[in-house]
Amino acid sequence: MSETIKNSLSLEKIYKAQQSIKGVVQATPLVFMKNFSEEYQANIYFKREDVQVVRSYKIRGAYNKIQGLSQKELKNGIVCASAGNHAQGVAFACKKLEANCTIFMPITTPHQKIDQVKMFGGEFVEVKLFGDSFDDSQAAASIFCKEHKSTFVHPFDDLDVIAGQGTIGLEILNDINSKIDYLLMPVGGGGLASGVGSVFKSLSPETKLIGVEPKGAPSLTTSLKKGENTTLDEIEKFVDGAAVKRMGELTFEFCKQFLDETDTICEGLICSTILKVYNENALVVEPAGALSIAALEQHKEKIKGKTVVCIVSGGNNDITRMEEMKERALLFRGLKHYFIIKFPQRAGALKEFVVDVLGQNDDITYFEYTKKNNRAEGPAVVGIQLADKDDFEPLIARMKQKGFLGEYLNDNPELFQFLI
Repeated sequence: MSETIKNSLSLEKIYKAQQSIKGVVQATPLVFMKNFSEEYQANIYFKREDVQVVRSYKIRGAYNKIQGLSQKELKNGIVCASAGNHAQGVAFACKKLEANCTIFMPITTPHQKIDQVKMFGGEFVEVKLFGDSFDDSQAAASIFCKEHKSTFVHPFDDLDVIAGQGTIGLEILNDINSKIDYLLMPVGGGGLASGVGSVFKSLSPETKLIGVEPKGAPSLTTSLKKGENTTLDEIEKFVDGAAVKRMGELTFEFCKQFLDETDTICEGLICSTILKVYNENALVVEPAGALSIAALEQHKEKIKGKTVVCIVSGGNNDITRMEEMKERALLFRGLKHYFIIKFPQRAGALKEFVVDVLGQNDDITYFEYTKKNNRAEGPAVVGIQLADKDDFEPLIARMKQKGFLGEYLNDNPELFQFLI
């Protein structure tokens, strides 16, 4: 990274951003989490960006960028691409500053986020759905922007946007009286980690900074291993707020400089974490917002006795996805299993399976069976939920003993994808 770029993300720039967004963007609470602290034998704090006016931190960078534009630039209109949260921040800022904006979002974006964008932007916003990922939408937005001579507000690879996100770091350090040993923060495009990382490396250099990515979209981890910013061929889009094929050029360099380590979290653990914070703390967090909390489990040994801050980046969760999240969580915890069961085509076979094979606390949650009259056995796809993951091996043993086991589907992704 050149010294010019390096110095352009100064602490002074982030302090200036803090003043620019004051009165519009909330200073969110830093909350001590008693249940997590007891579970991990550490002092765990959540930085609650999920309670922002647009329910994510993205408003910080978006507003800081747009409020700094000239009147001519505002008049020519704003363009952005986003999986949802940046779009809401841009929409809110444009309505506040009375500037028209066109927002490109992936077709796969949850309807809840699309509706929120339209609500925050009102008559100043037009939403265009394009492509299956953020990268597809960004390509379309760039073309549109050049054609209309509008100003493109990048969701992460922009110094003013990064500076706005960095104000989170200033708030954390202002609100805590003790030394922070570890700071866990989600990484998608890298804007949050770049801004907050800059603050901590200047004001709290002893804090270990850990960037956390979804396992299905490890753009930073992959790039660090290869030694250069790398475009992923395919990504898992489930963690839509952090699923990008390629980080920003600026943010990759900043993350490489500021982060002490990176971690990837499987989507099942993310879902399990979402359900945990909802059930135990009544918090609604989106998949990207749960990344840093989920990382506690993977770092539980090193954080014992330490002070840890998790940035909860957003709470824009689509309630229609909750069944999928529950399913993924059960699979991750080893409580949900799918099989092809070979039922003998005789009366009483199903009863024998239920009575002699299933355990006392096992529950059939999925059953699809087609009888073939010309076969001695009729296969059925059966989903079974266990009360305890340790019940799995005894279940398999009983299936084999009674001759019911055909195929275990959890390990067969080609077939399994049709069930969840």
